[in-house]
Amino acid sequence: MAKSSSLNIRVVEGRALPAKDVSGSSDPYCLVKVDDEVVARSQRSQPRSVSAERQRGRAGVELPTSRWPQTERRRLGDEGPPFGQVRLLRWPSGVHSAHQRVTPGGGQSPRGRSLPKARPGPRLHWDPASTRSLWGQSAPRRAVCIGLQCACPGVWVRGLWLSTPSVAQGHPAPCTPCRTATVWRSLSPFWGEEYTVHLPLDFHHLALYVLDEDTVGHDDVIGKISLTKEAIAADPRGIDSWINLSPVRPDTEVQGEICLAVQMLEDARGRGLRCHVRQARDLAPRDISGTSDPFARVFWGGQSSETSTIKKTRFPHWDEVLELREMPGAASPLRVELWDWDMVGKNDFLGMVEFPPQTLQQKPPNGWFRLLPFPGTEEDSGGSLGALRLKVRLTEDRVLPSQHYQPLMALLLESVRGPVEEDTASPLAVLEEVASGDCRRDLATTLVKLFLGQGLAGPLLDYLTRREVARTRDPNTLFRSNSLASKSMQQFMKLVGMRYLHEVLKPVVSRVFEERKYVELDPCKMDLSRARRISFKGAPSEDQVRESSLGLLTGYLGPIVDAIVGSVARCPPAMRRAFKQLRLCVEERFPQAEHQDVKYLAISGFLFLRFFAPAILTPKLFDLRDQHADPQTSRSLLLLAKAVQSIGNLGQQLGQGKELWMAPLHPFLLQSISRVRAFLDELVDVDGEEEAGGPARALVPPSVTLREGYLLKRKEEPAGLATRFAFKKRYFRLSGEDLSYAKSPECQVRSSIPVSHIRAVERVDEGAFQLPHVMQVVTQDGAGALHTTYLQCKNVNELNQWLSALRKASAPNQDKLAACHPGAFRGGRWTCCLQAERPAVGCSRTHSAVTLGDWSDPLDPDAETQMVYRQLLLGRDQLRMKFLEDSHLDTGLEADTGRGPSATHGTCPEFLTGQRAAAAHLLEVLADLDRAHEEFQRQGQVAPGPPGP
Repeated sequence: MAKSSSLNIRVVEGRALPAKDVSGSSDPYCLVKVDDEVVARSQRSQPRSVSAERQRGRAGVELPTSRWPQTERRRLGDEGPPFGQVRLLRWPSGVHSAHQRVTPGGGQSPRGRSLPKARPGPRLHWDPASTRSLWGQSAPRRAVCIGLQCACPGVWVRGLWLSTPSVAQGHPAPCTPCRTATVWRSLSPFWGEEYTVHLPLDFHHLALYVLDEDTVGHDDVIGKISLTKEAIAADPRGIDSWINLSPVRPDTEVQGEICLAVQMLEDARGRGLRCHVRQARDLAPRDISGTSDPFARVFWGGQSSETSTIKKTRFPHWDEVLELREMPGAASPLRVELWDWDMVGKNDFLGMVEFPPQTLQQKPPNGWFRLLPFPGTEEDSGGSLGALRLKVRLTEDRVLPSQHYQPLMALLLESVRGPVEEDTASPLAVLEEVASGDCRRDLATTLVKLFLGQGLAGPLLDYLTRREVARTRDPNTLFRSNSLASKSMQQFMKLVGMRYLHEVLKPVVSRVFEERKYVELDPCKMDLSRARRISFKGAPSEDQVRESSLGLLTGYLGPIVDAIVGSVARCPPAMRRAFKQLRLCVEERFPQAEHQDVKYLAISGFLFLRFFAPAILTPKLFDLRDQHADPQTSRSLLLLAKAVQSIGNLGQQLGQGKELWMAPLHPFLLQSISRVRAFLDELVDVDGEEEAGGPARALVPPSVTLREGYLLKRKEEPAGLATRFAFKKRYFRLSGEDLSYAKSPECQVRSSIPVSHIRAVERVDEGAFQLPHVMQVVTQDGAGALHTTYLQCKNVNELNQWLSALRKASAPNQDKLAACHPGAFRGGRWTCCLQAERPAVGCSRTHSAVTLGDWSDPLDPDAETQMVYRQLLLGRDQLRMKFLEDSHLDTGLEADTGRGPSATHGTCPEFLTGQRAAAAHLLEVLADLDRAHEEFQRQGQVAPGPPGP
């Protein structure tokens, strides 16, 4: 039996956040962490004062040179500090910071002034996210250590880093990141960002941090929300509510595990306890170096004892035995605390575990235990820090072997082949009736992927749309609701047509982001001060701004319409066939002459209103951009989306409603409508039958490129080379077959790694090479030897996209590693756990199952059928009452079958008998699955299942 677990997180909006900027506002964004590891962090959106172009340093790290003073940019050129480094300087009178070129005897400030003689402080790797957190922050002086190598991007908060740890271990492991985009100048931000994270079944809690982004200085932490696994799983529908933010306390920011073996003693001296403190892993970084200096302190029976301190590691190996004697009195619990030793100031808390006396007597602890914060350290601010509206749902399931799902799969496939209008007892009819809200969207995605795997997505969509059309009386309301048919078609377009969408829209959307022009047609929202000066006579008038905006909008809309109407050949054949069947269905239902536009509106309503327009409005949610648009660009995208929506409506609502200020754009829209009609006619003019049924495992063929781009690859054995010279820029391509690289996209492939040889894909600790955003790909050759390839990405967003893509591509591989080293073997030892043997067993778990869900996930028919089974359980009682209880049978059936045009079948005895038999068959299949789950749970059997996503 395979196990699957996924966490769906939607960060909707915030309210009443405190003002952190001098302007009386804030620039908030959210950081999402699962079990104290960042699982959600998108690329930082561009600040208002920063150019859209970023220069790249020699080490391949983005250098925000536009943020530097002009004199410094002129002196250093476009490359910034050599090798992407800056040096932190400390003056005797206090702690100051300056960007200084790393050359012997350098003595100029960024503004060209002479500096007093300074002692070199820690060498810091330049990172857009981390450097702003380090310069000018109010960190304690002990954080500045002479000669310390540091590369820990994050935010320093009261003695701890809110960072993205490079190591991916813990309980459970970290996932791929998601950090929401920044909403500028808002105390009530709206994000609307959603993430699906595939996780192991043993995660413990979810935390969301709200921070205020600052262009100068460090980001301010506003507050956090912490949700336990039990709180999320208490309601099967999950959490959908406003939750107050709580303050961030250092003692609550703990992570990792400790390995203990406890033995109770009793001899002539009395009762005693022997605690074998073996090791710990994935401890929180408490020092500015991104590591800690951990030691353990054991309390029992009124006594305490400590282990030795191991310097600069988050994976300490003590292997020390501490013995304590019980003092007279009541039985005492055992408490083991971990602390980070500091030379100056107090030690930092790393976490604790506690065992009651009953556990010590009956089952002494022996194994790995998750570290916890001090009890009672969480506190509610009472709303003074604001609140977030969250939607969080946990899905945990155990997937049975494939043969148990065959009867339900047969019923589902049979449903789409039977009569549509009279069907009220098939699985699809029941699902359509019981699904609602967010569950309907998830169910639609599951059904589409399930039928895609069988090659029957077309018949599924035809079945659902025919039922929707049969129930519709007014053609103006056709597919306007969020029915299962509408959601299924929408999810089908995303799954099948995402590459097509990118080909059509990405060039123009990227142009809008790069140009960042001021566009406005609404006189109530027109800000003349923000418009570009048109002449030397002064600020432009409203008419001039309107004329300029109209020219820009038509300049953007023209290429969009041209790309759409010229994309027939690029549209996936499956989408074209689905639209053809939809058009035939609508023509049969509304053949009247006054309804001749309905056949066009049915298709354009999906393609333009539910596909193209939303992608233009929020390109980040469709992977067209890595970040959200700033307010000015967002307004331009909104106007473009409104125009595309009007074209999709075939101009039926032009000149109506409240947006009369769109009138200057109407001539262009009306000219485009005739071209769109011709495009829709050509789109459905497709030959060929529906796709043949058959098993499928992926939405894209193995030979298709899943991801590509420039990465920095480390040489195999760079003996004698400096770390940064050991990484060379190469262009990588990942397909379902191999990971290949070349010097550039046009060059010949230098080497490739078969995906079937991959045994682990993990993050690398930033301290390993003094570089951020490094991952390792561990492969195994034919002789069984392991080889590690180190790759550096340009930012954390790209790192996690590559991690997720590589893990999904290698998901079916056998003999994956259970543990690996998150560091590197340098200087005769591993940088993570300090072990001196190169073949030493890995100190960190691997996390092949931790990925971000997206449209390209591999198909998993068993897991998808299991979800359908869970949804059918919600409607089982309703189905039983409706068809198998005589007192309700006739009334219920007559009411249901009397809705559509085929009401004459509702009272036929043969029809009632057939529906009753179908309902009984479905209930019997569900009962068989119930018994199978109970049997597997009772036996505790773990049967082999299909590879997870």
